[in-house]
Amino acid sequence: MTKKALHIVNGDSLTAQVEELNLPGEIIVWRELLCEGPCTKEVGSKEFIKQREKFLKEAYDISAENYQERFVSQLKKLKAAKDYDHVVLWFEFDLFCHINMIAAISFYLEHKKEVPFYLVCSKRLKGEDEFLPLSSLSEKNLLNHFKHKIELKEQDLEIASLVWELYCSNDPLKLKKQIKKTSNFEYLSSCMRAHIERFPNSRTGINSLEKNVLKLVKNHHITSYNQLLGYALQYQGYYGYSDSQMERVLEKLKIFYTMENDKIILTQDGIDVLEKKKNFYRDLINDEYYGGAKIYDFLYDSDSHKVLKL
Repeated sequence: MTKKALHIVNGDSLTAQVEELNLPGEIIVWRELLCEGPCTKEVGSKEFIKQREKFLKEAYDISAENYQERFVSQLKKLKAAKDYDHVVLWFEFDLFCHINMIAAISFYLEHKKEVPFYLVCSKRLKGEDEFLPLSSLSEKNLLNHFKHKIELKEQDLEIASLVWELYCSNDPLKLKKQIKKTSNFEYLSSCMRAHIERFPNSRTGINSLEKNVLKLVKNHHITSYNQLLGYALQYQGYYGYSDSQMERVLEKLKIFYTMENDKIILTQDGIDVLEKKKNFYRDLINDEYYGGAKIYDFLYDSDSHKVLKL
């Protein structure tokens, strides 16, 4: 008898590829970007939906109707799912996907029966030429990843739920303590470290990702905004930001770069911030959140790797 799975897949692009594999079971599409904006622990609650709708409308002009149709409807579908004997999570290695993944695990464990969990995640398997995200794999290699899926133990699921709870709290200092914990989530520690480094640097006011973008401007001959966007997306490391997310980053950094003689160059402020000559915290401060933490209520000390509460 064929075992039937409940597949929880991050995003439409990967879902289309998973569907091509014709695997037995039901597919739930997880369409969110929980690595940005406010979140409460109770995924799908009235407070959660209210917060997310407000943030997504203000940041990305996503209507409440669109959010209900694309995300909330999938939560309802997940709650109603039955007649399966295990869950397969399909999520990439980056922060974007991992925050979505731990939220999905938390939601599932709160509402559904206990069944075995498995994870299909980006990694280089034997016989593959290079490391590629799941969405870039051939059908043959994606199926190979599925066959080599990772079984998640009870302790792994507990860690995921705890990390989600701490991400939704107003104390990233506690979340940082989870970085060294070992689990079957190969990239979770790296993603948490990347998240911690998103808080403004204590000496400059810009975070690690923003610093990397400005270093791209400094070190490369970039002749257009679109080229800068392409570079920023390509060299973002563990963040996994989409085009629209990275566009918000570039907009925020406009005081640090300009176009001159058909080339994007650093302004004096851009030079000063990279050389740590000036702190731009007060120029950049806003009221946005990562999960439960107001971004500019905390600073990241890159020398000690500590998070400091203001």
